[in-house]
Amino acid sequence: MPYVLLTDDPDRAGGVLLRHASDDGEPALDAERVAARDLPAAVARYETDRPRWVWDDTARRYPPLLRAGVRVERCHDLRLCHAILRGSAYASGSDLARAPRGPWDGRRPEEPPPAEPDLLDELTLLDDPGAPATAPVDADDVPLDVADELARQLAAVARSTHPGRLRLLLAAESTGALIAQEMRHDGMPWDTAVHDALLTDLLGPRPRGGRPARLEGLVEQIREHLVQPTLNPDSQPDLLRGLRLAGFAVQSTSKWEIRALDHPVREPLLEYKSLSRLLSANGWAWMDTWIHDGRFRPEYVPGGVVSGRWATNGGGALQLPAAIRAAVRADDGWRLVVADASQLEPRVLAAMSGDAAMAAAGRQADLYQGVVDAGIVATRSDAKYAMLGAIYGATTGASAALMPQLTRAYPHAVALVEAAARAGERGEVVTTWLGRSSPAPDAAWQAELTAASAEGAAAEDVRAVRRRARDWGRFTRNFVVQGTAAEWALCWMASLRRRLREVDGRPHLVFFLHDEVMVHSPAAVADEVAEAVRAAAVEAGRLLFGATPVDFALTVSVVESYDRAK
Repeated sequence: MPYVLLTDDPDRAGGVLLRHASDDGEPALDAERVAARDLPAAVARYETDRPRWVWDDTARRYPPLLRAGVRVERCHDLRLCHAILRGSAYASGSDLARAPRGPWDGRRPEEPPPAEPDLLDELTLLDDPGAPATAPVDADDVPLDVADELARQLAAVARSTHPGRLRLLLAAESTGALIAQEMRHDGMPWDTAVHDALLTDLLGPRPRGGRPARLEGLVEQIREHLVQPTLNPDSQPDLLRGLRLAGFAVQSTSKWEIRALDHPVREPLLEYKSLSRLLSANGWAWMDTWIHDGRFRPEYVPGGVVSGRWATNGGGALQLPAAIRAAVRADDGWRLVVADASQLEPRVLAAMSGDAAMAAAGRQADLYQGVVDAGIVATRSDAKYAMLGAIYGATTGASAALMPQLTRAYPHAVALVEAAARAGERGEVVTTWLGRSSPAPDAAWQAELTAASAEGAAAEDVRAVRRRARDWGRFTRNFVVQGTAAEWALCWMASLRRRLREVDGRPHLVFFLHDEVMVHSPAAVADEVAEAVRAAAVEAGRLLFGATPVDFALTVSVVESYDRAK
């Protein structure tokens, strides 16, 4: 049987029902009643037939099994899959998509309003790990019919415009949910002694109260340079007021504005902001909270951002600064296999658009250098600014100036993101390669757009509405590429997870960051794991795009500590 449904037993508190189901989700009449304490043994018994487990929430169902030493190969996470099918343009005609919101609908993630990307910040726009995640309705409060929901989802896929793509996306998303719980259970190896030494070297000894010595020294320098003996640099209003009193016409306290200052306060203030950020995000208090028994166990949230990227509900796993990466250390006799997908989003764009010229540029490890070698732009820096500017929709600066060259060289790739941007400006939905669709602007946004198009609309109102439309267009332009890159990464991890199960010594995934994975591996099989990582990347490209000429290049390192990875 392809499916085994796992649901709560209505007649037995803490118990569950296990039922087989057919390909179309039709459950068998018989059901096995299992007490909570006996569930791991029952799941292990069923697992010998390699079923696909169907349950409401992997985050709810899988951790107790992991604690009991039971792992499953496959699942279908009904909540995550429901969210995809509910919003997918591929399945918009299904009963599931047209039905009123119900208990399977969690709180919808909200994407922050798109803004102009800052290429100096490596274009990390729309990559907020703190973005709110979909919060499921408590299954204990609302009765859920797992069999009925599975049947609705299978019907929605079968009648969709791209059933093959949706099936792959739902399988990848559900496997991602398993991986997230497995990574939390296994944890990332972490040496607190090394972490403490790093903090002490940068900040001074751990204080009993107040700021560390290095930060106190920088505060004194800042106050002296600004001639303000009581200024508190931790207070954004206080610091902004202090800078203006000193004669600087700044609009914010961002590091970009501070870097532009021609004044002795610039360097100590930039250093203070950097070190205070380290202290608050990954300092001693963070270490006490998140590192236990030599492991860092954050709570990953698959699909926590509308583009499909992951978020976290704590721990900041998606932001581990270089300053503390030496604390991520393999156990004795083990290694860290760290792999980074080089320039993933441009390669995904080349594959989606079928742009042969861009694919050719990516046939070497450095796609940006490939753009230079093709004579499109003069320097690698220009190539990076132009390529990421196209993906993120930069309208000013160096990236905008380089767009004409990029458009002439890669017309199909640029046309794809331009079409997505124009759709967003009209308030339309865009969709990733496998079928995750963007949210539509709300009714008020649409009404404003219509009003601005009417005869006699005030010029100022028209300009404001058009500006908001362009902002949304930058969001949809990036959504199709970033969302498809997230799909590639899910398939990469799913393939790697399957391959790792066949390697001796139980190497296991311990970290994932959008286009980077880390495997904790016995040293004896680390090279074999590295090859599995590479093979999984090839398979992910083939699963999404078929026989694509695009190479999904990786940088793979086998190291004892994270800071030594290339």
